[in-house]
Amino acid sequence: MNRQTDWLKSMEERHFPDDRERREAIVLLHAERCSCVICKDGRMRTFRERGVKDLYRLLKEEPEFLRGAFVADKVVGKAAASLMILGGISGLHADVASEPAMSLLKSCGVDAECTECVPHVINRSGTDWCPLEKRCFGLETPQECLASIEEFLAGLGK
Repeated sequence: MNRQTDWLKSMEERHFPDDRERREAIVLLHAERCSCVICKDGRMRTFRERGVKDLYRLLKEEPEFLRGAFVADKVVGKAAASLMILGGISGLHADVASEPAMSLLKSCGVDAECTECVPHVINRSGTDWCPLEKRCFGLETPQECLASIEEFLAGLGK
């Protein structure tokens, strides 16, 4: 077998989250007051870091966990959307998502929905745009956004 055939076989054997599991992830997001819930292969994991730190860590350290997963998240900007796309998620529910995030997700074929779509994500103090939303706004691809995210996180000491 070649690499593509192996990949296709592994995708056929993989369990993708169904509607019940997606609903459970959304309920868990609110019940546990976490920042993000990821459902993959019949199990749920909760995350509590602020911003994109959990998604970035998963993309770098456990990329297989994102591939095909369903994500329930509270706030998704273009940076988070880029990390999810690069990770290969299958679907997303966001309580709040920015228009640039939703546009990028849809253009990359991710089944994404949000309760509220806003022009852009704001910072925690509510005084300006989220710094990563601002950095990624004019970028066109998830790969371009990743470079900007890495530069930003390096400045924070991750």
